Amino acid sequence: MQALVIGAGPAGLMAAEVLAGQGVRVVVAEAMPTPARKFLMAGKSGLNLTRAEPFAAFAAHYGGSAPVLRTPPGCLQSKEIGPEAVMAWARGLGVELFTGSTGRVFPVGMKASPLLRAWLARLTGSGVELRTRWRWSGFDGDGWRFDVPGGVQILRPRVVVLALGGASWPRLGSDAAWVPWLLARGVEMVPFRPANMGFRVSWSAQMARHFGQAVKGVALHVAGRVGRGEWVVSAGGIEGGGIYEVAAAMRDGAEAFVDLAPDLAPEELARRFARAPAKLSVGNRLRRVLGDPVRAALLLEWGKPLPAEPGRLAARAKALRLRHEGPMGLERAISSAGGIAGAGLTERLELRALPGVFAAGEMLDWEAPTGGYLLTGCLATGRRAGQGAAAYLAAARK
Repeated sequence: MQALVIGAGPAGLMAAEVLAGQGVRVVVAEAMPTPARKFLMAGKSGLNLTRAEPFAAFAAHYGGSAPVLRTPPGCLQSKEIGPEAVMAWARGLGVELFTGSTGRVFPVGMKASPLLRAWLARLTGSGVELRTRWRWSGFDGDGWRFDVPGGVQILRPRVVVLALGGASWPRLGSDAAWVPWLLARGVEMVPFRPANMGFRVSWSAQMARHFGQAVKGVALHVAGRVGRGEWVVSAGGIEGGGIYEVAAAMRDGAEAFVDLAPDLAPEELARRFARAPAKLSVGNRLRRVLGDPVRAALLLEWGKPLPAEPGRLAARAKALRLRHEGPMGLERAISSAGGIAGAGLTERLELRALPGVFAAGEMLDWEAPTGGYLLTGCLATGRRAGQGAAAYLAAARK
């Protein structure tokens, strides 16, 4: 065995594809019974591959200590694997794409499974061997120990790419069990935290009727950023794409404010409040003016005590403080922040503490919002790690 890739998510499969393209014999070891489970789960509501927007704006969505998602140098450089390259890669698998009104790019069929089937078939054709139910269980001297059906296997490949995922959605395989083993070998780590997660809210009893309903047509203002996506009121708090856009800043302590009428100037909103019939109850007045029971309920929930004067009421509705009790846990987060620190990586994503071992995907300390950024980041880091591993093997042969 020349190359071992541990983890069969998008990052690991991309690393395997790059290595196989260089004529390297590759084995991909996956702990779960089937590959790319988180990828398939994410695609159930529509596989958002990437975002069609200017490259500088796209790259600005990435944070964390790992330098690999910044330019220069960074594996999201447009000539390497930015949004255009991701779209070309998907089309190369025979997948037709379309771009939505917000710039999000999807397969025409919306689902992840046809793309994954085509990708796995191409990998098999290039000689990549996938071994499922092979769970990495640590080191055995200079070997890599795996719990496999029927016992234990020790492998000693020439080069290894780790693509084990972060710490979110552990039921799908990303349980961060690998952290102690790498720490024991001197790999620098940043503690994991939830990313792209909801926030806990202790609602009053009056909000129960709105559980499961979408909050539409509002704007979230957090630390200079504005999110206009939809989100959902749930029994445990608030969740959804609109929240995920600004979740990192909220998690890190920035205050969030909701504009319940972002398309109306404060003066116009005040006039509408003033024109509402006085005989109506407070709740009905708010619903009539805001045009949505959920938005009215949020103003009643978070805006108390409500001012009677129309101008002050409009000001409250335009900058309603979002009150929450902190982020939901890693087990419900879409992704995670933290992981292998940037200082412990070379530009090729080789671990400084473990020569010949490379890492990719959510194992690294980077984060990005949903909306195509996460998947593109995983593909980009997988490609960079695969290129680094191939270069390492080539240098060893000289």
